[in-house]
Amino acid sequence: MSARQEKPFVTWILLMAIAIMFVLESLSGGSTSVQTLLALGAKTNFAVQGGDWWRLITPIFLHIGVIHILTNGFTLFYVGSILEPMIGHTRYFVIFMLSGIVGNLASFAFGANNAISDGASTSLFGMFAAFLALALIYKENNFLRELGKTFLALIVINLLMDLTMTGIDIWGHLGGALGGFLLGISLGIPGVKRPNVLIRIASLIVLLVISYYMYTKGMVVYG
Repeated sequence: MSARQEKPFVTWILLMAIAIMFVLESLSGGSTSVQTLLALGAKTNFAVQGGDWWRLITPIFLHIGVIHILTNGFTLFYVGSILEPMIGHTRYFVIFMLSGIVGNLASFAFGANNAISDGASTSLFGMFAAFLALALIYKENNFLRELGKTFLALIVINLLMDLTMTGIDIWGHLGGALGGFLLGISLGIPGVKRPNVLIRIASLIVLLVISYYMYTKGMVVYG
């Protein structure tokens, strides 16, 4: 692994993008303004059903309130500083973005039709689950095994908290975790020939099938 790869610059770019969008939210009417959030790309199921498919992507970079962005920002910095040097910049970026999209698809398919969804937590759950996948694949590695236990605990604790709190998109978190787990299996760690190619391909196919199902389900339910 080169010195350049050891620097999590993709994490910093993502953090800067999130920070820039939060400043834009604040200057455009406030990060808690429904009108502002919708104008900048927040997800509502009705909007996606009406053709705004890009609202499955843009919510990853939007946050509602200072506590929301600080919590997700610190978590992204912590997790990204570990995961990005381990799997490389490209794999890391793919897991971050696709986990977020899969999480938003789950919210679209199963969530409330009039709720507004924003935040990087769908991607963060995907990163947690990617660690879990790597821990299962490379279980002889003590470091990965212990990290897997830690992030499994984080997933369980956060999902339990989701059940007791209002205004939390639990479907988005579940979808993000599912996406991250399957992507962790399919991408693995660079230079390590595990899992085998058939398992990698199968994981990608499962991910695509589930994603297509959730998209079509959302279009039928809210169409």
